[in-house]
Amino acid sequence: MRAVVYEAFGAEPQVREVADPVASPYGAVIRVEATGLCRSDWHGWMGHDGDIQVFPHVPGHELSGVVESVGPGVTGWRPGDRVLVPFVCACGRCRECVKGDQQVCERQTQPGFTHWGSFAERVAIDHADVNLVRLPDGMAFATAASLGCRFATAFRAVVAQGRVKPGDWLAVHGCGGVGLSAVMIGAAAGARVVAVDISPGALDLARRFGAAECVQAGPDTADVAAVIREITAGGAHVSVDALGSPATCAASIESLRRRGRHVQVGLLPGGTALPMGRVIAHELEILGSHGMAAHAYPPMLEMIAGGALRPDLLITRTIALEEAPAALTALTHGAAAGITMITPG
Repeated sequence: MRAVVYEAFGAEPQVREVADPVASPYGAVIRVEATGLCRSDWHGWMGHDGDIQVFPHVPGHELSGVVESVGPGVTGWRPGDRVLVPFVCACGRCRECVKGDQQVCERQTQPGFTHWGSFAERVAIDHADVNLVRLPDGMAFATAASLGCRFATAFRAVVAQGRVKPGDWLAVHGCGGVGLSAVMIGAAAGARVVAVDISPGALDLARRFGAAECVQAGPDTADVAAVIREITAGGAHVSVDALGSPATCAASIESLRRRGRHVQVGLLPGGTALPMGRVIAHELEILGSHGMAAHAYPPMLEMIAGGALRPDLLITRTIALEEAPAALTALTHGAAAGITMITPG
């Protein structure tokens, strides 16, 4: 099969022929119809993620496609089924999985990180009965692929972890794929959304997807937080750092009202200092959010089917597999607004 491959962190990725994957006894091989280009893929390529330990490596973790083959232990899936894959793939047997918290599985795997990923014509996924989600009739593969990481991550961050209610102020820091998803989901949940980004183009999309207010960020995070506190008459009830930088994390926490909730989604560099004095004095909650378990997808899929959520509108560019290496390395200089989707076929 053809795949995007790199031989070392930061080495030039190339499209070349590699061996076809084989289904494990409880796994499946998926023919990839669409896969998203995510900043997490760039972090992996740069060596910021400790899960990539063997080279050559194939990136890609946000995918949809068709089941091509299954192992003898798989009972719920067969060749021809249309599926998407949550980027956190669970074992289904550990303590957290038994409780229903597969998104924090103790033995989780992640395509594109712990093993070869979806920037390829095919990808192997283990424990298929736990980790595949059936596509609703009529849902396009590109739309479905965006759900496996960014959109589902934002849905859990806003609805489950952030516990946003109608009328709440929700601040979203960083309007890339996750951030724009959070804007759309927050607005659909009845929140008043304040979108924050350095890019006017990203803020234009945020307005389109339901942001009530937009703040163009500058170098001073204190200014951003102060503007949000003024807009919201005291601070946001919930704030999400969808980018992952010391600056956006600090601005998110400082933009909260007393007893507000900060949800960290974007990956942070080690040693990031938080304004813990404010956390203590204002009794703020600091929450992480890490994907969403396959069994938790139905409420989100129902909102999509009913038209309350339109993840398809977040896709602003579609490219071929041959264009993926250049697109991945270009993330060094920043991401384009919206979501870029790769079609390997």
